[in-house]
Amino acid sequence: MPTIPVPALEQICADTFERAGSSREEAVRVARSLIGANLTGHDSHGVIRVPRYVDWVKTGDITPNQTVRLIVDTPALAVVDGRYGFGQTVAPEAVRVGVAKCKATGLAAVSLRDAGHIGRIGEWAEMAAAEGLVSIHFVTASGSILVAPFGAAERRLSTAPFSVGIPRDNAEPVILDFATSLVAEGKVMVASQGGKKLPAGALIGPDGELSTDPAELYGPLVEGGPRDSMKGKGAIRAFGEHKGSGLAFMCEILGGSLTGTKATGPGRRFANGMFSIYVDPRRIDPEHVFDADVARYIAYFKSAKPVKGVTEVLVPGESERRMRADRTQNGVPLSDETWEAIKGAARNVGASVPAI
Repeated sequence: MPTIPVPALEQICADTFERAGSSREEAVRVARSLIGANLTGHDSHGVIRVPRYVDWVKTGDITPNQTVRLIVDTPALAVVDGRYGFGQTVAPEAVRVGVAKCKATGLAAVSLRDAGHIGRIGEWAEMAAAEGLVSIHFVTASGSILVAPFGAAERRLSTAPFSVGIPRDNAEPVILDFATSLVAEGKVMVASQGGKKLPAGALIGPDGELSTDPAELYGPLVEGGPRDSMKGKGAIRAFGEHKGSGLAFMCEILGGSLTGTKATGPGRRFANGMFSIYVDPRRIDPEHVFDADVARYIAYFKSAKPVKGVTEVLVPGESERRMRADRTQNGVPLSDETWEAIKGAARNVGASVPAI
């Protein structure tokens, strides 16, 4: 399992996206976003997706160098069309719209429709938190039918991510970011390529039996071959039984139906839809209680006695910050198959492969 220095990883990814049709600016932006996911430990949303992104450009499912189009634009509300551009281009544009409106009015909502894969949703919560804003994000992946609802053995949901960002004064933000499936689809892909194994019962077969075999999602696995979730007969399970399944349903409705992307279903083109709410705590908290009480509650929360085998109680985003510090310094570990797939995607578009 190679460990790739961040500069070398950025070079091969950015060169690949540029050769695939992106401007240099966009290519670097997409590369850094994917690597950022790896740095936080979210390998499922990291550079493992480079070959798939390149394939999506080739098939026309992602259009490089797009800019968003405002469909609805009021003082506190916007509907933003991503036009199937790279999610790492159109999602931050949508966030900037929301941030500007929220700073002007104190409260804003932005509906992003028809974006290419927007990656790690926590990145957009972090972006809002850096501007001092609370944000909440509901996301669907239309056309990506991967998850079985609670009590079902058939797919009906996307992985339907959810994220919340809490800004802090002179401290790191609190960032909650997770797929409403028991594992993200990218984690199944990582496991299928020799990476971290899936937790027990992460998948369910068409017979209702629980499984950890990625072949349930992708069908028979070929080393170095593509992973096509349409070839599998099983599904990922929703996390948290009926509660996670219910939250996933709401992400489909708000991130899909409400944005105009439409909730996932058969025959749909892949697109992310994201419904985001932005709140300025300085407007809603004129007595300045918010940050001091967040600090108090974090200390109280973390003071809980850990169970056996756990050394410390963590708040959302804490483990990601520690992972980022370690991997930024020491490099990003990738499975052999993932690294070979990235190099193969680079060579296929004529990009150079750095010597490691």
